[in-house]
Amino acid sequence: MGIGGTEQVIRQLIEGMDPDQVQSEILCIDGHVGAMGENLREAGIKVHTIARQPGFDRALVAGIRKCLRQGFFDVIHCHQYTPYFYGWLAAWGTSARVVFTEHGRFYPDRHRYKALLINPIMALMTPALVSISEATREALVRYEFMPRKKIRVIYNGISPLHRDDRAVEQIRESLGIPKEAFVVGTVSRLDPVKNQTMMLSAFQRFAERNPDAWLVMVGDGPDRQKLEQLAIQLKIGDRTVFTGFVNKPAQHLAAMDIFLLSSHTEGTSMTLLEAMSMGTPPVVTNVGGNPEILTEKLSRNMVPSDDAEAFSEAITELWSDENLRSAQSTLVREIFQRRFSNTIMVKSYMELYKSVC
Repeated sequence: MGIGGTEQVIRQLIEGMDPDQVQSEILCIDGHVGAMGENLREAGIKVHTIARQPGFDRALVAGIRKCLRQGFFDVIHCHQYTPYFYGWLAAWGTSARVVFTEHGRFYPDRHRYKALLINPIMALMTPALVSISEATREALVRYEFMPRKKIRVIYNGISPLHRDDRAVEQIRESLGIPKEAFVVGTVSRLDPVKNQTMMLSAFQRFAERNPDAWLVMVGDGPDRQKLEQLAIQLKIGDRTVFTGFVNKPAQHLAAMDIFLLSSHTEGTSMTLLEAMSMGTPPVVTNVGGNPEILTEKLSRNMVPSDDAEAFSEAITELWSDENLRSAQSTLVREIFQRRFSNTIMVKSYMELYKSVC
């Protein structure tokens, strides 16, 4: 329960469900609780922890089962595969019904032949399987050997963000960005799977055409030092800002004229949804769930993975056409409100919970 997309979904679910109908508790199996979990704990949500040990951890199964029995839970909602495996085993002999959600895939994805032996059995005996995109469902079928017909797609949803013009002005000033600057940027973990090396290369090309261009990279991660050095090597270090981790980056997103997502793979990107909720036009790679979010109406905003030239061209097209940006701002808000609000996601999961009990 640190800061991430899966954790954001869990928070949105807990905060979005009617407390008169649903009582929620969280169990973290890596032995500690991150910032988002602590925030929920402060809000009155019970958060349990068990430290998972290397290899097959029988004690973890027993610990989860003890929690389930003591809490008389109706549903154990397992997020990601490892919690699913242990939660599925632990639920035997309890009243809890298992719901599994797959939030995303590793890059590059691969077959795990051990999964061929156990996953079809687990899937058959699991009341509900969920993926956050059609692309993720296909990955579960292809790499995890789970039956397509049993996997339901429920897209991630969030509460819409709102722009605060005064806060945006203060953020730009604090980052040293001139008022007349055209700002592109991202909010993301700085990690190889997010492929921000390509983003920097694309920005270099864009910056050669637009002397007022700035790039803001909000987040932290293992690639930060490498990316900072690359920005200097590409001679864009003076117009690239690395903010580090920001707990509430809504107004940093609002400070961007275009939102960028350069990942090798995505499920349903929460930061992409956040940008869309504020009407910020995006440029993204055509991977994973991104095409399902933007749909064909925004196909010009999606480029092949790891193609810096195409990524730069898409940014340049939006920058050069203010009317296009304005039209897309309206369009992405409409797409968000119609398909990706937290109320839609919460309603879908509530219906699922009731159907398995």
